[in-house]
Amino acid sequence: MEKTGYIEIKVTGRKGNIELKPDTYDIKEVISIIEQAEKLIFPGEKRERPLISYKLEEGSVRNIFRTSMQAVIGFGAVLSQIQTSQNIDFLELNTAKAIESFQESAVKKDYNFEISTSLNETPKLKIDSSTNYYRATEHWSEAEFYFYGKITNAGGKDKANIHLFVEELGTVFIQTPQQFLAEREENLLYKTFGIRVKGKQNTETGEIDKSSLSFLELIDYNKKYDEIYLRNLRNKAKGWLVNINPDEWLKEIRGYDA
Repeated sequence: MEKTGYIEIKVTGRKGNIELKPDTYDIKEVISIIEQAEKLIFPGEKRERPLISYKLEEGSVRNIFRTSMQAVIGFGAVLSQIQTSQNIDFLELNTAKAIESFQESAVKKDYNFEISTSLNETPKLKIDSSTNYYRATEHWSEAEFYFYGKITNAGGKDKANIHLFVEELGTVFIQTPQQFLAEREENLLYKTFGIRVKGKQNTETGEIDKSSLSFLELIDYNKKYDEIYLRNLRNKAKGWLVNINPDEWLKEIRGYDA
């Protein structure tokens, strides 16, 4: 059986005169903690992660996440680096966003967060209204990207988006105008397309903020070898190539005197 450890996110504070404890911790706050914890521990493709179990305990509010020891050791190294550098610019995007989420809650609600692991040598990361764990905004800029992959879902009641499975990145979610999807006569699902999008990219690491992607253009993408199409291109080229003297043409291209 695989060895496991745990990661703890302890929350202390008050709601008015009421001290935080499991009975006074709202379910929306619990859901938010769970969502952010998954980003902290496994910022990449979620389908490949090991099991994470959850337990809520007394002691203000103790959120316990048990998972593989390998993941706990890796996360402990991340905590150590944050503690040493006192910034989060080096983190993967989802991990940095999770830390920022705790920082925002600390400022808005005057909560105190303490993140630790079951490993004795791992430092405890404390986040409160006096800390400043935010990314440097100057590292991110607008850019355009071309993604090629299979569309696995498209639509949405309020905010429409396309789910595109890209081999190198996993599934990316692209905000898409509802009008575009409504006007498409063909079924897009499970077909391969190229999509031109805009979004944010880290100017230092090249990392793409996959939550910022918005649709620009759909590109038909057909990898099938088309002999007729290639033959027509060759025939077009023959028209101006037939009367060219190869030696003179090469001299002209290279800049030699005739």
